[in-house]
Amino acid sequence: MKYNMTKKVCYSIIIAAMAIGFTLIAIFGIDENGSGSAKDINLGLDLAGGVSITYEIQEDNPTSQDVDDTIYKLQKRVEGKSTESQVYKAGDNRITVEIPGVTDANEILQELGTPGSLEFLDSDGYAAWANGEEYTPLLTGSDVKGAQAYTDTSSNSSSSFGVQLTFTDEGSTKFAEATKANLNKIIYIVYDGEVKSAPTVQSEITGGTASITNMESYESADTLATFVRIGSIPLTLQEVSSNIVGAQLGHDAITTSLYAAILGLVLLCVFMIAVYRIPGVVATIALWIYTAGVLILVSVYDLTLTLPGIAGIILGIGMAVDANVIIYTRIREEIAAGRAVESAITTGYSKALSAIVDGNVTTLISAAVLYIFGSGPIKGFATTLAVGIVASMFTALVITRVIMKLLYNFGFTDPKWYGKTVHKKTFNVLGIRKWCFIGSIVVIVAGFIGMGAFSAAGKKTLNYSLEFVGGTTTTFTFDKEYTQAEIENDMIPIIKTAANVTEVQQQKVQNSTKVSFKTKDLTLDQREAMENAVTAKYPVQDGTIVESDTISSSVSATTKRDAFVSVIIATICMLIYIWFRFRDIRFAAAAVIALIHDVLIVLTFYALARVSVGTTFIACMLTIVGYSINGTIIIFDRIREKLKSANAKTDITELVNSSITYTFTRNVNTTLTTLIMLVCLLIFGVASVKEFAAPLIVGILAGAYSSICITSALWYIMGGKKRGIVNEQPVKAKTYEDGAQV
Repeated sequence: MKYNMTKKVCYSIIIAAMAIGFTLIAIFGIDENGSGSAKDINLGLDLAGGVSITYEIQEDNPTSQDVDDTIYKLQKRVEGKSTESQVYKAGDNRITVEIPGVTDANEILQELGTPGSLEFLDSDGYAAWANGEEYTPLLTGSDVKGAQAYTDTSSNSSSSFGVQLTFTDEGSTKFAEATKANLNKIIYIVYDGEVKSAPTVQSEITGGTASITNMESYESADTLATFVRIGSIPLTLQEVSSNIVGAQLGHDAITTSLYAAILGLVLLCVFMIAVYRIPGVVATIALWIYTAGVLILVSVYDLTLTLPGIAGIILGIGMAVDANVIIYTRIREEIAAGRAVESAITTGYSKALSAIVDGNVTTLISAAVLYIFGSGPIKGFATTLAVGIVASMFTALVITRVIMKLLYNFGFTDPKWYGKTVHKKTFNVLGIRKWCFIGSIVVIVAGFIGMGAFSAAGKKTLNYSLEFVGGTTTTFTFDKEYTQAEIENDMIPIIKTAANVTEVQQQKVQNSTKVSFKTKDLTLDQREAMENAVTAKYPVQDGTIVESDTISSSVSATTKRDAFVSVIIATICMLIYIWFRFRDIRFAAAAVIALIHDVLIVLTFYALARVSVGTTFIACMLTIVGYSINGTIIIFDRIREKLKSANAKTDITELVNSSITYTFTRNVNTTLTTLIMLVCLLIFGVASVKEFAAPLIVGILAGAYSSICITSALWYIMGGKKRGIVNEQPVKAKTYEDGAQV
């Protein structure tokens, strides 16, 4: 580990360049447009606003299924612009689309087009359609799964442009039958009362895909593909309004969250230096590089940052520190065992590697599954989480190792700069496992009893927010324009008092006097009280009326289902990975039971504390699933390490207790470092931020508790206590002349 002067200078320049360079890029960007900087990060509707478009359903008396399908498919389309987009029903016949991070409503309208009806007609159907007679289409838009323009450059003479169609399972069967019945005939593609294409069928097409070829240009192919994709929406929609809207949470939420995050990072660095000395300095530098790097990646990859996304970044910071704590704890143990500092550093990194990799990979698996199977804010959370994990592994395993060796070579060789950990007493955690199980069961049962009691009293089991249950939107057109601060600090308290509601979301139309307020469902009396209270202090424009309408939940049933399914799949994938890595299904089963335990503890908090259940609820639960597995992995890794040298005489109870004891400091310190960030948000954040931070704090504490007191005990009682015979080979008895056997 000895560096010559050349290496010391080179490595020092590289680390300084990364720290300073990343910081400058995060502040100023890499070009005149500020690309890569924090100010270039796309913020969600809750933090920065965006475009709000309202469509009117043209069909009379549409079915609820068609409306739900339309909302879902619109959601999937606008996710291409931002995963944090929202689509929900407004009133009886309108659908609102809200897309964050954009400021050009016309551009969005052009990209979305006008969602209308799509039909595939044969010659007879086309003739009937043209004459206004009744007809039966071969296929409709609901049979089409997707459409994509392409350029075929396989021909040397010129490029061929076309559209690749993908059908649903039912659509595939219909299209195969249609092409078989119309060989060498034309199939007309009619969109919103106009023929968009009339390709000739060359052969029977099976397999669920088809191509429309020989189009005049890529632009025409792309336009047709857009019509086909939009046409898969069951209902015909007509755009009635489009506006640029301001942030839903207001300026204060952003400012206070930023200050709280900065304060949390400073306190986190102070804590690491105070506890770990030189390694703490290393962690501070690495955390500096990590934070700047994550901001750059979020900006460069055009990720949209919302409160759920912030949860992913906070989790990433916690895991970045977590990896450092694992390494430094190992180094201290090696120094306490008598190793020289140089050898302790090398061995510490080596022994910590498996635990860090396993902990991060399980969380990365979770993030990948959530991104693939999730939708909306779930994808945003998964993306920022994955970015944070990759960055944290790089800084912990590469950057900190280089910095640690540099400081050692610059003269910090005395063990006092690193500290040492001596475990004088083993905690008998298994001895209290019965009380831990009982305590957890009591808390979880109390949560279910509380939910039942609220339901019996006529209230909802959980305090669902507007995103989950919808409500009423009331729009005022005032006689002058008010600032976000005036709306947030003055108007909303008036509305809460007059309408007797606890949750109010505001949405201000940019460069306009129009402001919309979203609340729970209001009775006629509540609406009148709200209107009178607001207009008494803030008059509306002459001749305008206060508009009220009902809105559906912006978190659709499909999004809820996607969240549930993705968590189940992620949990199964983590179970399989732990099983594969630890070669023991009991480790995996114990870890999964602990995850369920942590989620139920947080659910109990939501139920009894009546914390609002909105999109941040999904992010919170996903954070717990991603975070609490780490502490479990660390303890299991230590048990696995000790089992390698176990034999028939090994006391498994002592082995498990010592493993918990040896990792106890790590679990406590990691919990504290994560709590520092969250407590700052809880103390200094606005109400919406506090509702996001409080359950996370409960979840982090529950995760630490279950890792220490629940998981190892579960593994033990499921059969782990019989592992004492591992690696012990049977020895044949030897018989001596006197008949004695050994």
